[in-house]
Amino acid sequence: MLELEARAEPSRLMSWLSPLLAVVLTIAGGMLVFSALGKDPLEGFRIFFLNPVKDLYGLSELLLKATPLMLCAIGLAIGFRANVWNIGAEGQFMLGAVAATGVALYFDGSESALLLPAMIVAGALGGAAWAAIPALLRTRFNANEILVSLMLVYVAQLFVSWLVFGPWKDPDGFNFPQTQMFGDAALMPVLLEGTRLHLGFALALAVLVAGYAFMNRSFAGFRMRVAGEAPDAARYAGFSATRMIWIGLLLGGAAAGLAGMGEVAGPMGQLTDKVGSGYGFAAIIVAFVGRLNAFGILLASLLMALLYIGGEQAQQYLNLPSSISMVFQGMLLFFLLGSDVFINYRLRLRRRAVQGH
Repeated sequence: MLELEARAEPSRLMSWLSPLLAVVLTIAGGMLVFSALGKDPLEGFRIFFLNPVKDLYGLSELLLKATPLMLCAIGLAIGFRANVWNIGAEGQFMLGAVAATGVALYFDGSESALLLPAMIVAGALGGAAWAAIPALLRTRFNANEILVSLMLVYVAQLFVSWLVFGPWKDPDGFNFPQTQMFGDAALMPVLLEGTRLHLGFALALAVLVAGYAFMNRSFAGFRMRVAGEAPDAARYAGFSATRMIWIGLLLGGAAAGLAGMGEVAGPMGQLTDKVGSGYGFAAIIVAFVGRLNAFGILLASLLMALLYIGGEQAQQYLNLPSSISMVFQGMLLFFLLGSDVFINYRLRLRRRAVQGH
C-alpha cells in the first residue's frame, strides 16, 4: 500500500524538480484535453507549444508577453518571501498604467526626451500608491492584505472604465472606451526592427537583476527572508514586521506599476478598458513556479507567455475557445501544488499486515 511519509527535512532537490514535474504533467494533461475535444494531440502540441516560436517574430512576441509577467512576479516574490501576500498586482498594474497615461496626456505633443522617464517613474509610483492602501490597512488596523489587495483590483477596473468612458475618452475614437494615441516621445523604443519587442523587456531584465540583488545580496532582503522562514527568530532579532509589510507591498506595487506603464507605452500605445489582461494574477503562478527566485521567474515567465500565445494559436488554428489558455494555466498551478507535496513528504510502499484468525 502506498502512503505519504513525512520527510525529516524538506527536500531541496524536490523543491526544484517540482516545477519541472508540473510542466511535464501540464503538457501531458493538455494533450489529453486536446484528445477529449476531438483534436489530434500531436497537432495540438505543435500548434500550442511549437508554432508560437517558429520564427524570430514569434520569439519576439514571446519575450513581449513575458515582460509584464517578469515585472509583476519579481515584485510579488519579494513580498511572498516575507509572508506578505499581495494578491492585487492586477490592480497595481492598472494604476501604473493610469499614472503613466496621465503624464502622457498632460504633456501631449511634447518631444522631450524626459517624457518617457517621467512616465516610468509615474507608473512605478502609481502601482506603489495603490499597494500602499493594503499596507496601511494591514499595519494600522490588522486588515488582511490578501482580501484588501484583491478587492482593490475591482476598484481599479472601475476607475479605469470611468476614465476611458469619461474624462479621458478620445473624442475622435468613434465612441470606443479609449484615450487618444500617445505621441512618439511617450512610446517605448522598439528593440528589434520589424517586431513589437520594446525597451520594456530590457527594463524587466534590469528589474530582475535588481530583485535578485535585493533578495540575495542585501541586508533588507535577508531580514525579509528570515521573517518568512523563521518569524520567531525575526521577532527575537528585532526585525520590524511593519517594515517588512511596507517594503513587500510597495516594491510589489511599484514593479506591477512598471509593467502597466510598459503596456500602455508599448504594444497598446493608449489606455483602454481592456488594459487589465490578467497579468497580475498569472504572475502569482509565475512567482511560485519560479520558486521566488529571479532566474526561475525568468524561465517561468517565458513558459506562461507561451501558454498565453499558444492559447491564441489554438483559437486561430484549432477553432478552440480562447479560454483554453486559462485551462493550461489552471493545470500548471494544480500540478505544481500537487508536486509540492513531495517536498515535505515521500511515497513509501508499506505491506498491509496480515491478521491471524
